[in-house]
Amino acid sequence: MFVDRVKIYVKGGDGGNGMVAFRREKYVPNGGPAGGDGGKGSDVVFEVNEGLRTLMDFRYQRHFKAPRGEHGMSKNMHGRNSKDMIVKVPPGTVITDVETNVVIADLVEHGQRAVIAKGGRGGRGNTRFATPANPAPELSEHGEPGVEREIALELKLLADAGLVGFPSVGKSTLLSVVSSARPKIAEYHFTTIAPNLGMVETEDNRSFVLADLPGLIEGAHSGVGLGHQFLRHIERTRVIVHVIDMAAIEGRDPFEDYLTINKELKEYNMRLTERPQVIVANKMEMPGAEENLEKFKEQLEEDYPIFPISAITRQGLRDLLFAIANKIEETPEFPLIEEEEETGVHRVLYKHEAEQTEFVITRDSAGDFIVSGDAIEKLFKMTDFSRDESVRRFSRQLRGMGVDDALRAKGAKDGDIVKLLEYEFEFIE
Repeated sequence: MFVDRVKIYVKGGDGGNGMVAFRREKYVPNGGPAGGDGGKGSDVVFEVNEGLRTLMDFRYQRHFKAPRGEHGMSKNMHGRNSKDMIVKVPPGTVITDVETNVVIADLVEHGQRAVIAKGGRGGRGNTRFATPANPAPELSEHGEPGVEREIALELKLLADAGLVGFPSVGKSTLLSVVSSARPKIAEYHFTTIAPNLGMVETEDNRSFVLADLPGLIEGAHSGVGLGHQFLRHIERTRVIVHVIDMAAIEGRDPFEDYLTINKELKEYNMRLTERPQVIVANKMEMPGAEENLEKFKEQLEEDYPIFPISAITRQGLRDLLFAIANKIEETPEFPLIEEEEETGVHRVLYKHEAEQTEFVITRDSAGDFIVSGDAIEKLFKMTDFSRDESVRRFSRQLRGMGVDDALRAKGAKDGDIVKLLEYEFEFIE
């Protein structure tokens, strides 16, 4: 089964907790703090594996949670950092953040990597908090939580040229005779329901990748038929090979077919009209095809080359393959992201850092105050509430961030309930 779009959840590993410990050795009185730091949590890293062709594996595993770092230990021993969690994807995978709809990475080359969810740093042990005023602190941090996000993976095939056209115009037959690919061929619409790739070699030993894409129909740009499943794959191709049934076996006008397909490409993405096109007049062995071709040439205004062929009898294929290979050589790659063209620099990896809000205060239906925000929630998760000294430090940090003053400004009074994540606190003046 060909899978080319899927949503998954990824979470970087949490950092290991720091430790509260003291030196307790014979003949070393008041040895001082000796708690080690926690190790770093593992990153979730996506890596291109050219042996993969679809996103099928993600149908069965949709959650990727990386392991956390090792906790700190006594005698100032640091916890071990976790190894990165490597997730393999096929070349041509575009990774998008579902919440912001921002492209995080566009992975195209074998071995290319992108960090999708960073692991948290390890929490500090009590050795780190020693000061002249407090030489033996009973204070440590929990590990920083790893980044978690929902992402969409979209596969856009890495083909040099793509066959487009209405269903049953002979695209699959053409691919089967010019390459070793064996797509399903039958006399009904949408025989091809998933893209097929074939490696084509010309007589002068040039080679290129040709994609047979699912048939288009009117309204494809808005998802009608196999619309988007087809159209996303044409975005990467450098040359569009437009196959037309010149014998008009199904009663349609070849020129109308040509206009309809080009309109769908334009409606889906204006930039697809920049691609050079090669027009293939197929089924020339059928009666009426010659007359239709002459009429088609008269109606055609664009200066696109037209190649009359018969995929079944293999007539005209040699010249067609030479023409496609020439077009591919003289056509540069088209960047997927608009910004790349504006800067004139071709970049492949996109990094997205979410803008963090320190805290926001709201009220629920019961009148309780709810404090939320990236910075304050991370601070809360990294606090060890089993130790009084850590609790006092957390309270000082909230005051320094201005949470106390903001609560008073919202009308908080002594004894009011303040909620943070799933915990409740009492506001005390």
